[in-house]
Amino acid sequence: MTTSDHLWHRRALLAAMAGLAVMPSIPLDAHARTDADPFALGVASGDPTTDGFVLWTRLIGPHATPLQAATVAVRYEVATDPHFRTIVRRGRGGAFPERAHAVHVEVTGLPPGRPYWYRFHALGATSPVGRAATSPVIADRLRLAVTSCQHWEQAWFGAYRDIVAAEPDLIVQLGDYIYEQSYPDLPRIRDFGASEPRDLAGYRQRHALYKTDADLQAAHRACPWVVTWDDHEVLNDYAGLANREGLPPALFAPRRAAAYQAYFEHMPIRPGLWRNRRAPRLYRAVDWGDLVSMSVLDTRQYRSAPPCAAPDVARNVRLEDCAAASAPGRTILGSAQERWLSDRLAGERRPWSLIAQQVFFAPLWLDGARTSTFSDQWDGYAANRTRLLRDMQRPAVTNPIVLSGDVHSFWANDLRGEDGTVTGAELVTSALGAAPPPTGRFGDVGQNNPHVRFHDVRHSGWTQIDIDRARVRADMRMIVDRGDRNGAIRSGGAFVIAAGARTLSAA
Repeated sequence: MTTSDHLWHRRALLAAMAGLAVMPSIPLDAHARTDADPFALGVASGDPTTDGFVLWTRLIGPHATPLQAATVAVRYEVATDPHFRTIVRRGRGGAFPERAHAVHVEVTGLPPGRPYWYRFHALGATSPVGRAATSPVIADRLRLAVTSCQHWEQAWFGAYRDIVAAEPDLIVQLGDYIYEQSYPDLPRIRDFGASEPRDLAGYRQRHALYKTDADLQAAHRACPWVVTWDDHEVLNDYAGLANREGLPPALFAPRRAAAYQAYFEHMPIRPGLWRNRRAPRLYRAVDWGDLVSMSVLDTRQYRSAPPCAAPDVARNVRLEDCAAASAPGRTILGSAQERWLSDRLAGERRPWSLIAQQVFFAPLWLDGARTSTFSDQWDGYAANRTRLLRDMQRPAVTNPIVLSGDVHSFWANDLRGEDGTVTGAELVTSALGAAPPPTGRFGDVGQNNPHVRFHDVRHSGWTQIDIDRARVRADMRMIVDRGDRNGAIRSGGAFVIAAGARTLSAA
């Protein structure tokens, strides 16, 4: 991208964000009431620290329609027990119509390493009770549930029952929390009931629909979440402001800004990352005591334009001998995020370094000559991957693991540096609820990619990751029948990474 192109994209983005950054101005509606349950979209917590966490809810009208009210007063309570006998925090705030009556509370000043329960009160109603937690200062263990890709029309979300039963400390969602588009050629078990969202009202409606799913709500109540977006929260395969429809930045930027706002309105993410900013920031650190550092990335917003593609066009295509994919100046992270991550790794003090991000990180060659790859993955930004692998080889980093999603399939990959030595590992979780990739999409994986230790391209599911001082164990939990809401889930592959080994072993 040239300097003039960059400035043009930047101007388009800022203009779009400015149009959505309206400060709440409507006065408090002190007498508002509703006959429907205003908490029908549930509650959630997220991004825990040693002294607090973020709490979320959104007030809603009948049948998950927008609440027809001005600003509504909302009270919240945080307790050390699920019956609220010992309440340690109380507060109140406003649910503003300009923010879809979404509520974000940043709770601080709590003791570390313990669970808490929370609830909201508004419009004469009380919300369901959710469970949050502060992270510990000293940690001996951590259990993660890693998910990705949940298409409303293609699957029930019953797998969340298996996740809740596993009692994870955190649920890590790696993107495609919603899908914007239907796939008419694939079977449907339920319907969006609306056209593809293109504006703020449309994206709010799609998020609200997802939040009506009982299994998804139960998982949000069970423990804190750590989330990041991929492409379907906006438009399939978009990269920066390039998009599959080839719209110029001035036309696509408002749609992307609307999608971003709706995403933040519906997720338990700290408001300081997106409110009253010229551009939202999603990359951040969510660490767990002295055991795990987790760097949560955004590989969509700051990407260079796709390699070997027409101007303003972004589609995940098969690249053949595309030299631009390896150009040194190409980035999937953007310069500021890349520096942030590099500094994090240089100053690493914890034994396990997790990098939670969206798309396939290891090389994935589609042919024996190793000239063909997909454009939407890190293969389309190979120089950026090389720089990150170098950072992962720094002396402070002893056990790096990349967590990925996106490809609707399970993978376990060794990551190798420029000299061929194993630098770390990648664990790719499948779609929690979406169709598998077409047969043969990835070619002869074993022949073309010796660093791939395992792959399963037939099953949906999620990945359970248990971390202690000695090892990381990953269990790939596979759904037997995606269309059965009460269907069985089995362990389909288990891997161990011993402390200091950097490589995967079968469990």
